[in-house]
Amino acid sequence: MATTRTAHTEWEGNLLEGKGVVSFDSSGIGEQPVSWPSRAEQANGKTSPEELIAAAHSSCFSMALAHGLTGAGTPPTKLETKADVTFQPGEGITGIHLTVRGEVPGLDEQGFTSAAEDAKKNCPVSQALTGTTITLTAELA
Repeated sequence: MATTRTAHTEWEGNLLEGKGVVSFDSSGIGEQPVSWPSRAEQANGKTSPEELIAAAHSSCFSMALAHGLTGAGTPPTKLETKADVTFQPGEGITGIHLTVRGEVPGLDEQGFTSAAEDAKKNCPVSQALTGTTITLTAELA
């Protein structure tokens, strides 16, 4: 069964001086302020499209890796994934780097790295972001 998740943004003003609010409609988890300075300079308590992509990518990757490891008979006890999304004004998103540290009993470093590479390639968010370079660092705890 397909699912659709929804968010919306209300924006006021021009790009450089304006501001907006992103609302997470499907989950109802709240609203987050956004602005150009929070995107291109310092966050200052506001989010950005890149931070939202980082959240989506780190969670999707973690789910894909947990699924792959479990399917291979080595379920993880813990995965910590960080996604760094780099934005360059005038160019756009120039890269994403995933860093994962895992606790996986019975699995060696090579097996973990291989599973992480597979998750990076096949998680739905990675597939949606094929227009940018995605790199990975994976290590066992």
